[in-house]
Amino acid sequence: MGDGVVEVEEASPPPDFNPLQLDLQLCFTLYSASNLVTRLYRQLLEPLGLTYSQYLAMLVLWERAPQTMGDISRRLRLDSGTLAPLFGRLESRGLVRRTRDADDERRVLVDLTPEGEALRTRAMAVPAGAYGQLPLPHEDLVRLKTDLQRLVDGLS
Repeated sequence: MGDGVVEVEEASPPPDFNPLQLDLQLCFTLYSASNLVTRLYRQLLEPLGLTYSQYLAMLVLWERAPQTMGDISRRLRLDSGTLAPLFGRLESRGLVRRTRDADDERRVLVDLTPEGEALRTRAMAVPAGAYGQLPLPHEDLVRLKTDLQRLVDGLS
């Protein structure tokens, strides 16, 4: 007692505690939240003609274009097998252009077309539209985003 150390007795779980109860699973809460937020974004993206995955890819290109498929893959944490058809659809809509890198033919560069760049202006309303429909105050959403990013970083 004299050394300032306080011993904390670990509480044992109640006898009816079930560690496999669905509502206690972090993974299920994250899964449910992800599905609901993606559904919310889907409504906001429909007028732009973008899927949620296409929106994420366009966000990366609106930050900096052109980029290699490898860089985009790393940024979105998606493999090239997932990205190739996604960019194929965006290319067929005239929003992006894919070309081989002149310095290294193995690399594919993805760039915005003028139509893809113009879509950026219309997409500016999406983040505010999404945040406006979430049932938490802005400060809580910022804290949640920060905590989730720490989780992602810790698991990466």
